Amino acid sequence: MENTDGKTALGLDPNVGALICYVGNLVCSLGLIYSIIVLVTDKTNKLPRFHAFQSILLSVVGVVVGIGLQVIGGIFAALDIGILSLLLLPIMLIFALGMLAAFIFAAIKAFQGEIFKLPVIGNMADQWSD
Repeated sequence: MENTDGKTALGLDPNVGALICYVGNLVCSLGLIYSIIVLVTDKTNKLPRFHAFQSILLSVVGVVVGIGLQVIGGIFAALDIGILSLLLLPIMLIFALGMLAAFIFAAIKAFQGEIFKLPVIGNMADQWSD
């Protein structure tokens, strides 16, 4: 699969393809589906592949940490430690807003055509996208 015209395998400009990887996650995880499609179909274009991997990894981090916080909250509630459960709510809110900010920031960088590496997962995405 040779990519001579600068388009992705799906016919999009590389920066638009990279953008969709993140923006789609803000709408019912469509970015996750699109990212998987990019990884399967586009073997030659580094920009969308990198952002597809980074978007998937960012989604995994969000889900794992979110579930972890919910489990901790459930344990606090089951042990009838209501005050700790209540204190966990602002932490959950800050985490959710941080994830939203990370997706928006990464989407902007992707649309600008940059390979911007988020801490930890960015290096993994860079290695996997080669």
